[in-house]
This record gives sequence, structure tokens and C-alpha cells, in this order.
Amino acid sequence: MAPRAVWKGYLKVAEIICPVALHTAASTSERIAFHTLNRATGNRIRRQFVDQDTGKPVETDEQIKGYEIAAGEYVEIDPEEIAAATPESDKTLAVETFLKLDQVDDVYFDRPYYLTPADKAAMEAFVLIRDGMRKSGAVAIARAVLFRRMRSVLIRPDEEGLVATTLSFDYAVRPAREAFDPIPKLKIEGEMLELAKHIIETKRGTFDPAAFDDRYEAALADLVKAKLEGKTFKAPPPRKTAKVVDLMAALRESAGVKAKESAPAKGKAKTASKSKTAKPAAAPRRKAS
Repeated sequence: MAPRAVWKGYLKVAEIICPVALHTAASTSERIAFHTLNRATGNRIRRQFVDQDTGKPVETDEQIKGYEIAAGEYVEIDPEEIAAATPESDKTLAVETFLKLDQVDDVYFDRPYYLTPADKAAMEAFVLIRDGMRKSGAVAIARAVLFRRMRSVLIRPDEEGLVATTLSFDYAVRPAREAFDPIPKLKIEGEMLELAKHIIETKRGTFDPAAFDDRYEAALADLVKAKLEGKTFKAPPPRKTAKVVDLMAALRESAGVKAKESAPAKGKAKTASKSKTAKPAAAPRRKAS
């Protein structure tokens, strides 16, 4: 049975209009969830908003939003004013452009959704759009009001349907150089690089999400089971981590090469000299839409 749609509207490509539905692709509903209880009574605790100065509870109809302009000073905004500022939705995913997937920096990817035909009458138009994109090797950038906000969405063919991934706005994505600039400019060559390439090749595999186990979730499940059975929960032992002292020795050990069998180290890390023509640490982020 198909998951319940979280949004229904229309996919518009030029003059082609197709009724579609969005379904959540990634969900946290299967995770173990805990309620907060009163240790003394075992009853659930109810959260309550209180005035930080008076300590008195504030009912929902007495609550408003405030934008802080200085310490303790706010511009007060009513919920009705916020609702009025919300863009009006015409329930249309309007495709603005087609491009190659590798033109979109995946750091902008936000949340994935499955995009399907909304009804049987939409099947032919939907398949036409899907197969046209697949044969041309293109993905679409569309705009729509989703969940009360105007959003950019990347749409791509996937199996029998389409995957629609909301994209973060440019202002929400930090420039890469903020994180990468402190990394020194080093040049690795010779045996060190060859050993690294060898390790990568020996560990090359295929992407299998089912193989990624959630150890924290599994530990929580074991904890709950032990509690229900009145047993003592034994936490899994932490993984042993060793401090790398000799990078070359670690590379040889990882590659299964004995030190005496390996040729003398020819390569080493060199600090690249800085010049006026040196390239920046990271190119500016490409805008996704």
C-alpha cells in the first residue's frame, strides 16, 4: 500500500500539466521514542509556556511571536500577521529549467520525497515527463509553495516514479571555505599515494543502505527489552581507537604490506608554496536555482 500523500497538486512542464502527489521518502517514525515522566508518580509530564519574569503560565491565545532587535526588546508580531505573510499556494510545481544532475551541488539537498501520479488519469502525462527526462539525462528545477514556504525542488527520474528533493536556500548554506581554509595546502606523492589508492581499491564496493546499521537504535531496543524482562542491560563495549603515530606504517598495515617488504618511502607530504596565482581553497558555492 502506497504511503499517504503529504501534498497534492500539479506538476507543470511548459503547457503539460499533470496531477501529482508527494510522499515522504525518509521518516523517523520508526525510531524508538521516549516520553518524559514524573519519576515520583510515573505520570507523563506536560510542557507549559511560562512568563520568564513572573513565572506564571501563558495560555495559547495570549502568546505572540517577537523578533529581538536589542537585548530584551522585541518587535511583536501576531500569528494572523505571520499567516498573512505566508505566500499563497496555487498547488503547482512549476518547472523552471532542466539541467544535468552534476550541475547541482548536493550540499543544497534538503529532504527527499517520492513524486507519483495523483490518479489514474494522470498516468500518461506523468510517464511522458518521467521518460522524457530519463532519455535526455536531465533533472528539473521546479518552484512551489510547500508546507507554507516557497521552495525550490529538484526532480529526477527514479525507477517507475520521480524523486523530488527540496533544496536549501543559498543563504542557509555556509561557504565551503569557512570550513576548508584552515586546511594546509599539502602535496602527497610517491609510495604514500600509491598505498592510499591500493587501500581504496581493495575496499571498493557497492552502495547498500541495508548494510548501514543504526547502532544507537539497536542499543536502545536492547535496553527497552532488558527493562521489560527485568534484566540488567549491558552496554556494548566502546570501539578501541589507536592514535596514529606513523602515517606510513599505518598505510602499509592497512594495505597488508610488511615494512621489510616495502620499498623505502619515496613520497612525502610537501607544503605547497603560496603564490599570487594560487587557487582559492574552495570555489564559491554554485546556486542551485
